[in-house]
Amino acid sequence: QVQLVESGGGSVQTGGSLRLSCTISGAIYNTYCMGWFRQAPENGREAVAAIDSDGVISYVDSVKGRFTISRDNSKNTVYLQMNSLQVEDTGMYYCAAGWVANSWSRSNEYNYWGQGTQVTVSS
Repeated sequence: QVQLVESGGGSVQTGGSLRLSCTISGAIYNTYCMGWFRQAPENGREAVAAIDSDGVISYVDSVKGRFTISRDNSKNTVYLQMNSLQVEDTGMYYCAAGWVANSWSRSNEYNYWGQGTQVTVSS
């Protein structure tokens, strides 16, 4: 059984930083593309960043230069370092894993999801 467990969410003020972690178990981690998505209460689920099994990285335009995704294959863990956080970054952040065939930003490309970790940014 594949499980993804996120951690690292919290509440910060504008300009602050958080580091999210996601550990996967029960799977051959190195073969997956790992992605981070977020969802605000009034919005749909939005792709934030992804890193595939070859280390190729993608970001949504709104987080480029502020967020950094990385993976530690020895720990089966993917990270999302979030700097210069803005109010618009508020939402539930989900980790996802899958064999993405077409587009890293499509949620239906991912096979497994974590429960989410809340990020709240206040001004």
